[in-house]
Amino acid sequence: MELIETGKIVNTHGVKGELKVVPWADDPTVFQNFKTVTIDNTPYSVRSVRFQGQNVLLKLDGINDMTAAEGLKNKIIFANRDDFDLPDGTYFIQDLIGLTVVEDETDKELGRITEVFSTGSNDVYEITGTDNVKRYIPAIKDCVKATDMDAKQMRIHVMEGLFDE
Repeated sequence: MELIETGKIVNTHGVKGELKVVPWADDPTVFQNFKTVTIDNTPYSVRSVRFQGQNVLLKLDGINDMTAAEGLKNKIIFANRDDFDLPDGTYFIQDLIGLTVVEDETDKELGRITEVFSTGSNDVYEITGTDNVKRYIPAIKDCVKATDMDAKQMRIHVMEGLFDE
């Protein structure tokens, strides 16, 4: 079983051990698919999932009061990779990190993806070149032409002005 970071416990909710979670998934309703989550290498069965705005209210077996819940504040929640149903063309950030980035038109290797930033409208990929120069590309169809996870490669179109200094 491979675990994926999926959110952070930011607070308690109520007195019966419910946890307030900031989800790191694009769609927080994915939490409804989780039968178990792991916190500090300890698996917990999920008893209920509710939503409060963009946050998730999570009730776990064995966390039955505010004191137990407070002990989990600021912890990272992990879920089983198999509990996610990603749409085609969607990837986990941890799978993108390290991909070789190649200019589609020239086959020139530009570097590797070293970071992914969420900006709201689209993600931005940080590419670190062999010269250690960092460049940034938007994760949009006009720029990202193909992602081949088996080859560990992303092919991009360098739009005019993208890498101008």
